[in-house]
Amino acid sequence: MRRVVPGVALVASLALGGGTALAVPQSARSEAPRATVSAALPEHGSVDVCNFTKQRPTLKTGSSGSAVQQAQCYLNNAMTGTDVDVDGDFGPVTESATQRFQRCAGITVDGLVGAQTWSFLVFWANSSNTVC
Repeated sequence: MRRVVPGVALVASLALGGGTALAVPQSARSEAPRATVSAALPEHGSVDVCNFTKQRPTLKTGSSGSAVQQAQCYLNNAMTGTDVDVDGDFGPVTESATQRFQRCAGITVDGLVGAQTWSFLVFWANSSNTVC
């Protein structure tokens, strides 16, 4: 779906499990070839702060493995005051941190790390800011 906003062109690059949007003034877009604008956006995983896995399965209490480590690492990097053990076990502490993250991000608060939560985690963990 394409939406035209006067004076601004939105260029979105979506990667598995996450996406990035870049707003470019219309004048800059007409001066720069589209490939140049897209090249400024890193591919998913190329500058990732957490590199346990690129898999993004749905996680919940009782899940374990490298995808849980990835989510735990993201939680620690996306929020201040979070110190989740990156142990690969999705227990009550990880669930609580996930719910806090979801509240801060303004997304569905269910304690599950599904597609929407993965997308926001990837963005906020790799951002220079924290979500809360």
